[in-house]
Amino acid sequence: MGFDVIVVGAGLAGLTATAEIADGGKKVLLLDQEPETSIGGQAWWSFGGLFLIDSPEQRKMGIKDSKELAYQDWMGSAGFDRLYDEDYWAKQWAEAYLDFAADEKRDWLRSLGIKFFPVVGWAERGGYLADGHGNSVPRFHIVWGTGPAIVEAFEKRIRTQIDQGLVTYLPRHRVDQLLIENGAAVGVKGSILEPSNAKRGEKSSRTVIDDFTYKSPTIVISSGGIGANFDLIRKNWPERLGSSPQNMISGVPDHVDGRMLEISEKTGARIVNRDRMWHYTEGIKNHSPVWTEHGIRILPGPSSLWFDAEGNRFQAPNFPGFDTLGTLETIMKTGYDYSWFILTQKIIEKEFALSGSEQNPDLTGKSYKRLLERLKKWSARSCSSIYGSR
Repeated sequence: MGFDVIVVGAGLAGLTATAEIADGGKKVLLLDQEPETSIGGQAWWSFGGLFLIDSPEQRKMGIKDSKELAYQDWMGSAGFDRLYDEDYWAKQWAEAYLDFAADEKRDWLRSLGIKFFPVVGWAERGGYLADGHGNSVPRFHIVWGTGPAIVEAFEKRIRTQIDQGLVTYLPRHRVDQLLIENGAAVGVKGSILEPSNAKRGEKSSRTVIDDFTYKSPTIVISSGGIGANFDLIRKNWPERLGSSPQNMISGVPDHVDGRMLEISEKTGARIVNRDRMWHYTEGIKNHSPVWTEHGIRILPGPSSLWFDAEGNRFQAPNFPGFDTLGTLETIMKTGYDYSWFILTQKIIEKEFALSGSEQNPDLTGKSYKRLLERLKKWSARSCSSIYGSR
């Protein structure tokens, strides 16, 4: 069977690419090394926050946003300083994405059945000058159903296209090599891994039972990043952030190991921006780990105090949710790889939240009842706090 396109990786990027290509009538082969239970990849575990500009949700909250303001924020955060090299295509992609986020993105997502929670969050505030790092206004739109709802929408499209004969999806097919002819990628070669009963996010077997070769004139690599590969993170750690941490935890499953980056590079692909990593500093170990060194990101409110390992309070703008990379640099310059939140039980109850789909069962499960129960508890604690302080 011939394929017009081969997509490597069945995370959200791979599902989106596959669905869009197949909608154009092309036949697509979708390959992934993980069991079918992990379709959607790490996106399934996310809080489901999406970047939109001047949305109805923002306007209802009185948030004044515009594409011009978003452009200023994006350029200030990206800090494109390699425009004649690595940033050439990155800047053009950024400009195209801003157009998309300000125009058709919301309507497109809603046409797929994706709905948004009415409260818009504020990720990465920055805390510097207007043209510096961070978002000037809240743009973090939480999907009703969080990450699993996003994955479900695109998986549904893929399942329909499989039934139509447009998509062939093969889990447990690990790509080990790109086939090159006359300087162009023309196919993939790899290993078929043994069936696995691993649940979503759990480490799966790497035992090989067979091999495969498929050819196509177009290959799309959407295999994810390097978040679970601490050795690769340390190898590419940027000098500007100081020494890499001795102790790290992971917000992504073990299969996010970056192996396809090296495989692609060996056959002529160019890997750019290795040093532009994204690491959160407000992490703690998961009480019920699914994968190796499973971490949870805290979403703290403004009242907790943040200190370095020696008890010195961080200076502005090193606050939770403002500039995670700036704070990471500050922490690492202390000579320690950890910090302290100092707070009370009341602050935890009133302000703390945890990022991720599994940590927010009310939003993930689309349960109005459970969400109202949570809001009532917050409201009661807020009133108690207000009256108690008078």
